[in-house]
Amino acid sequence: MSGGEDLFDKIRRAVSPGGRLSWPEKLTPHAPDGLSSRLLLLTVVFTLAVEALIVGPSAASFHERWLMDRLQGAELASVGVEALPYNAVDDDTAEQLLRIGGVSAVAISDQGVMRQLLQAPNLPRAPDFIDLRGRSFATRLWDPVVTLIGHPDRQIRVRAKPRYRSGDFIDVVAPAQPLKLELRAFLLNSLLVSIVISLVAGALLYAGLAYLVLQPLRRVTRSIEGFAADPETVAPTPSDRHDEIGRVERELARMQDEVRQSLRARSRLVALGEAVAKINHDLRNMLTSAQIASERLASSDDPHVAKAMPRLERALSRAAALTRNVLDYGKSEEPPPVLTRIPLAAAAAAAGEDAGLETSGVRLVKAIPARFMVNADTDQLHRILVNLMRNARQAVEGDPARDAGRGKGTVRLSAAHEGGVDIIRIEDDGPGIPQRLSERLFEPFVSGKASDGSGLGLTISRELAANHRGELRLLRTGPEGTTFELRLPG
Repeated sequence: MSGGEDLFDKIRRAVSPGGRLSWPEKLTPHAPDGLSSRLLLLTVVFTLAVEALIVGPSAASFHERWLMDRLQGAELASVGVEALPYNAVDDDTAEQLLRIGGVSAVAISDQGVMRQLLQAPNLPRAPDFIDLRGRSFATRLWDPVVTLIGHPDRQIRVRAKPRYRSGDFIDVVAPAQPLKLELRAFLLNSLLVSIVISLVAGALLYAGLAYLVLQPLRRVTRSIEGFAADPETVAPTPSDRHDEIGRVERELARMQDEVRQSLRARSRLVALGEAVAKINHDLRNMLTSAQIASERLASSDDPHVAKAMPRLERALSRAAALTRNVLDYGKSEEPPPVLTRIPLAAAAAAAGEDAGLETSGVRLVKAIPARFMVNADTDQLHRILVNLMRNARQAVEGDPARDAGRGKGTVRLSAAHEGGVDIIRIEDDGPGIPQRLSERLFEPFVSGKASDGSGLGLTISRELAANHRGELRLLRTGPEGTTFELRLPG
């Protein structure tokens, strides 16, 4: 009974006992809160990145403002010293006034003449020069970095246009260490504020995402897990949201209903398939017995028996072919093709003989180039060609309009190489296929033959062609005949 049991192996493996799908594993996430944790972490990281983009210009602005404060303090002190009457302020007092601004040297340039208002002491190293009158944005960003990594004894010579007095520019020399300490404190405070902002923003964004996204996703995940464990479990009612999450929930509920109905139908098909397999097996045994009996009857001299025998043999052959095609179609899958180089002429001749094409009836005409080879499985290619040729012969023989003047008909097989593809065409001069059938010709159990067609030959042939990574299609059909095209990789 192994032949009958192959019919619904595919269905049995798809449906486990009890009519439920055998899921290999539950859809349980490895980390229940993995997505939420990542969202929170990404929120903090992105907020810190934005804060970093803000801190850089802020540090540059703080650095420049600190230097401007020193310049303006020195400038105001110089204006006060020079505005007093001559000798009203002694040199020590003037030096103390100028040093109030935190500078160690002050010079004014007016009409090209440089005047030293506060002489710089002997410095251990030459000061770095910064001209505030015009600098690029990149230079402004880089100055705080140089200050932070600079030597403790570093001095900065700053130049800017005077604000409270006339002159070309004012130069001051100031130690960089106080600026470094204040800049470091400023950055530390900014970092602490950024961390607080990041945490608050991350928490608020996480709460919003948890309410709008994560909670519905968990509900969808639980619904999928419950359905995987028991497809008959009634899913929760989808929410009435109109966004993408609501659409996902509604589509999931609809798909679960469809799958649930399909599973119920498959569970019924299992029982039906087992019954059909048993009936088919028993029917084949009965047909075998009937064929043996018909062979014995064929030797009878009774003229009534001799007259009825052809009809009986045809009926038995059709029934046997039907059971064979049903079993072939019911196999779980075709074996993978064993590709070899096959001479097409020999394969066509063997298939034509099995398809009943002969010189006294419908003839096979071969238009094949010399030594034309195809890369295919010998047995599967034979089955494809036999199905196509048998259908062509039956179509020609069943043409009610065919008369003696047109002959008994022909089936023409041609072949060609095109772009690395082997193209095989099988044409007949029959009456063509009705339009209502040509659109569904490759569907199972759809046949254009009124009595003896199972409607599985073309379906099986197309599956065999697909196994070869090829294609079988109806090229044309009409009153002049029908052409099928088989395309196989070269």
